[in-house]
This record gives sequence, C-alpha cells and structure tokens, in this order.
Amino acid sequence: MGRLFSFAVVGALLFLVASAVSAAAAEEGQQRQRPNKTSYGGGGGIFWATDDGDLLSAMESDDPSASPDDDLAGAFSSLDSMLQWAIGHSDPEKLRDKANDVQRLSANDLQKRQVEIKELMERLKVPSDSELMQISIADLNNSSTSLEDRQHALNELLILVESIDNANDLSKLGGYVAVVQELHNSEPGIRTTSAWIIGMASQNNALLYNKILELGVLKILMKMTRSSFTEEAIKALYAISALIRNNDHGQELFYLENGNSMLQDIMSNSSIDIRLHKKIAFLVADLADYQFHNEIVKLPFLSSHLFLKSVVDLALSADLDLQEKVLMAIRSLLKLTSTDALDFKDFCGLDRVLDRMRMQLEKLMNVEEYGDYAKEVEDLRREVHTIFHRKLEKRMRTRHG
Repeated sequence: MGRLFSFAVVGALLFLVASAVSAAAAEEGQQRQRPNKTSYGGGGGIFWATDDGDLLSAMESDDPSASPDDDLAGAFSSLDSMLQWAIGHSDPEKLRDKANDVQRLSANDLQKRQVEIKELMERLKVPSDSELMQISIADLNNSSTSLEDRQHALNELLILVESIDNANDLSKLGGYVAVVQELHNSEPGIRTTSAWIIGMASQNNALLYNKILELGVLKILMKMTRSSFTEEAIKALYAISALIRNNDHGQELFYLENGNSMLQDIMSNSSIDIRLHKKIAFLVADLADYQFHNEIVKLPFLSSHLFLKSVVDLALSADLDLQEKVLMAIRSLLKLTSTDALDFKDFCGLDRVLDRMRMQLEKLMNVEEYGDYAKEVEDLRREVHTIFHRKLEKRMRTRHG
C-alpha cells in the first residue's frame, strides 16, 4: 500500500509539472517575444531534507518493512521542493509527452484530476515553512532533545532562513533566542551551525541584524573566532561580517568590543587556516570602504600603523586569492584620509611588498594554469602602487610645505 501511495505521489507531482509545462508552452505560443524568466531548475541550488538516493531506494525496495510513503512525507521541507525534485528526476522527452497528454484532457477530466491531486496533497500534510520553524524552535528549547535531533533542527533552520521572509519570521517566532543559546553548546558542530544560521539570516538584512545584535551575540561570536575548530571560527567570522557590514550600530559595537584586537590576532597568526585570512582581508576592505563613504562611523584602528602592517604583511602570502583580497583591502585603506602614506612606506614597507609581488606575478603569468588570474592580480597591484605613490607625493608636499 505504501509503495502504491509513493508512486501515486510521484505521478501527481509529474502531472503538476506537466501542467506547468503545458501552460508555459501555451503562453509561449501566445507571447513568443517575452522571455521566460521562471524555472524551477535554473539559478539557485536545491536543498534536500533527505538524500534522493534513499528515497528512490525505498520506492524500489522489495522489503515489506520499508515505508516509502513515510519517507516521502518527511523527505521535503515543502511542496515547492517536492516539485523541484520531480522536475529534476523527470526525463525531458517523457515530460513533454505528459504535457501534451494534459493538453488533450477535457475540462471535466482536468478538473477531476486536479481534485484528486489536491486530496493527495492534503493526505501528505506537508507543513508550511512557519510550522517547520516552530517545530525546530521547540526542539531547540527542549532540554531533553538529543544532540542529533538538535543538529537536525538547526540544519532545517539553516535551509529555511535562506529566504529573507523566513529569516524575518524566525525573529517574530523567537527563534534567534534559541539559536543564540546554542552558541554555548559543548558540541562544536552545534555551535558552528548556529553561527552559520545567524550569518545567513543577517546577510544584507537591515531589518534583522540589529535585532540579533541586541541578543548580545557579537561578543560570543568574536570569542568563537579563536576556536581550535576551524569551521567554527570560519562561520563565526562569517556571522560577524554579516552583522556589521553596512551597519553603523554593528560597527560601533564591534569597535567597543575591541574588534580590532580580534582582527589583528587572526592576521598575525601565520599557522591559522588561510580561509580566515581571506575573510579578514575581505572584511577589512569592506570596513574601510564603508568608512570612506560614511563619515558617521569612525573606526580609529583602521589608521593604526600596527594594524596597517598586519594587513600589508598578509600580502607576502604565495596564495593568489589571498593576495588579491589583501590588495583590495590596502587600496581601500589608502583611500582613507585618516591613513598616513608614510606609515605605509616606513613602517609597513609597502613598496618592498609590492615589488616582491610584482616579481612573483611575472613568473606566474608565464604559467598556463595561473596566467590569466595572475594578470588580473598584477593589474590590481599596479593600481595600488599608483594610489600609494600619489598619496605619498601629496603627503611629502604637505610635509615640506
């Protein structure tokens, strides 16, 4: 019975997909000049709450103890993801034939089939995103929830908060209080996913990031960047960046919490994972750019000669991607009127660093594997060199004037 139910579900989904294809084909016939911008399969990635291989195995299994209908009901977070799965696992030719069959149905047959599908969907009882979030929050707030179930609840929220509407709704449901509490969990994986959720939800979300900051999360995340578990440190830094990017209040809090010390500690640690260095360089460039365009926020550490040297020293890395990000950070810092060109020259040795990079990039440009990218980085290096010397010349004229 369960197996027949699962095939019925798949058949229903394919009918919905075929109906969509048929409708799209009809519309395209009427308006061929209008481009089709809607596609379940295009653009963003598809997230599965369970592995589709497990679902197919259950459907094809001869084991009477297997319950495919249960697997199917719990396999997807929403009807939309079920439709995406049906599209992704349909043969295009068969789907086209199915769409043609749909077009040949009479109005009565079509209505009858739609009623059957509606009844089938009601039997599935697919929960809404809001209901899924409430279930996850309840699991997190339940002290008896196992680590495995706690991790599962966080994984569900991580998928759901990709939608900015869901991210904002989670705040209304009190979900971030539960997520922030998990930052204190003894299990690194739990802490990592919790930080990831905060970063994902806060990214470019002006309505949300200050509400999360009110929960006192910044200090906790800054401490997590010093974790011996690399992924935890990376996701904590990701969350910090999301919370303070283009955010006056967030940057003020970051400064008050001695954020420059965190940045310098990471930059000066040569044994740390290079991904952290890359994220720091990107964050420094972002902070400098924001200060350049916004006079309200003042971050004095961006002009500190010790801080500037920590940034410049990162450019000594042999990693091209890191070099590019550091050059972008230096370029942004050079544009600030508060930074002194003489600090870059005398204390940071920027001329020497740029010249060393030039020689390295010239060699890489002759290597097929790195040639094009090395040329791009060299163009950026030359731009930084030009900005630096213009700033230096202006500084020297002021000095002798």
